[in-house]
Amino acid sequence: MLLQVKGMEQEVLSDSLEAMSLDGRSDMHTFRLHMVTWNVATAEPPDDVSSLLKLHSPKTPDLYVIGLQEVRAAPLKFVTDLAFDDSWSHLFMNTLAPRGYVKVSSIRMQGLLLLFFTRLEHVPFIRNIQVSYTRTGMFGYWGNKGGVSMRLSFYGHMLCFLNCHLAAHMNYASQRVDEFEYILDNQTFNSKDTPNILDHKVVFWFGDLNFRIADHGMHFLRSCITSQRFNLLWSKDQLTMMKQQAASLQEFEEGPLDFQPTYKFDLHSDNYDSSGKKRKPAWTDRILWRVKAKASPATEDEGEDSEAGSSEKAQQQASVAGEEDEELSLKVKQDLYTSNMEYGVSDHKPVIGTFHLELKKMYNTPLVQVSAEGDWSADFDAMVTYTILQPFPSSAWDWIGLYKVGFKSTMDYITYTWVKDDQVSLNDELVQVYVSKDEIPVLGGECILCYFSSNLQCIVGISKPFKVQESRVAIEEGLVPENVNGLDQAVLS
Repeated sequence: MLLQVKGMEQEVLSDSLEAMSLDGRSDMHTFRLHMVTWNVATAEPPDDVSSLLKLHSPKTPDLYVIGLQEVRAAPLKFVTDLAFDDSWSHLFMNTLAPRGYVKVSSIRMQGLLLLFFTRLEHVPFIRNIQVSYTRTGMFGYWGNKGGVSMRLSFYGHMLCFLNCHLAAHMNYASQRVDEFEYILDNQTFNSKDTPNILDHKVVFWFGDLNFRIADHGMHFLRSCITSQRFNLLWSKDQLTMMKQQAASLQEFEEGPLDFQPTYKFDLHSDNYDSSGKKRKPAWTDRILWRVKAKASPATEDEGEDSEAGSSEKAQQQASVAGEEDEELSLKVKQDLYTSNMEYGVSDHKPVIGTFHLELKKMYNTPLVQVSAEGDWSADFDAMVTYTILQPFPSSAWDWIGLYKVGFKSTMDYITYTWVKDDQVSLNDELVQVYVSKDEIPVLGGECILCYFSSNLQCIVGISKPFKVQESRVAIEEGLVPENVNGLDQAVLS
């Protein structure tokens, strides 16, 4: 709808915007990241995912990243899901939105689904969002296997999340590595400094990677699992073994596999495969990460005179010091790596990884300051004011959305107005935009305004919450919820 109406190619933006810092960079800040990977085996979601998201933990995450595989993708259902979101996305949005989380982006390729949620306070500092996908099924023509990725800037630090579903079966360990490398080579982004996945400062790689436990017989496997001597199986884990051979895997870190293998279970039970196939248990579902290595300093050229050599050496030392500062400006620490055994809708158990991201904020203020002026109700036109606080590539396709407090996603607006329509510049900094009373919900409610940048594909400014009053005219005319339009139903819901 909105994006279709304003169909236009995005400009290729320089990541130098994300490197821009305000005077006096802040000290290190710690953010909590909660990740989930789960092959849901085409099942419908359970009623409650509180345990999966650890909603009752006193340590509240700042970010949720959820990667699913084998989301049901029957042709008609897949088309419907693309238009209206799938049942899994709805469940996570409905669960997290009341707790102050917003889905800022998602990507789906057939059964692969990647969702990114953040606390509302961080939304204006998540920028330059881009997504990509690569098919590896049927020699690259089918998307039942492959990878979907999302890259973004978080307070100026470039992060990339890659959700994969790789080739199955015991004998295809090398093919799984080949598919992973193919995905790395084929996914690119419109970015000068981070065109490829491995160019990002931190990469999280996760999903149903399908690596199995080689050599050990079923009796030994089950004995080790029953006695929780998981370490006896680590040396024969195919991913661990392939790391010794494939350079592409060696920079990725992973926490210890101190939880029982997550594949393959009988449905709605904790019993491993009891069918005639008796598939061997395996750690198919994994979460790994990679922090980009510091670049090697350039070596001094030989044959220079001492003064020139001395000057170049000083420049090199300054460059190295800058690289070290940049390296130390973001640290990743894993706090938890485990499975969740209570969910039985799939033959896989979900895997959870929680992390601390310790980083220096490259900026502390949003790009745009937005506010609602005066009283708002459906009885008269309303006014929005905004100010550009930092230069950014604005566009005639930028818009300001009116959202209910507790909204679920960027597209979950009540109404919107284009920033160049009905706009009046009060001075070089302050701009007014009018919103027609016909677009304001009759029943009112607690709302906020968000400025959405078409070029950056994200919200770059959020107003303080404000009250939209009930329409006096509607009250006098005796309007009830059944008689009001869809905009008001959004506020009622």
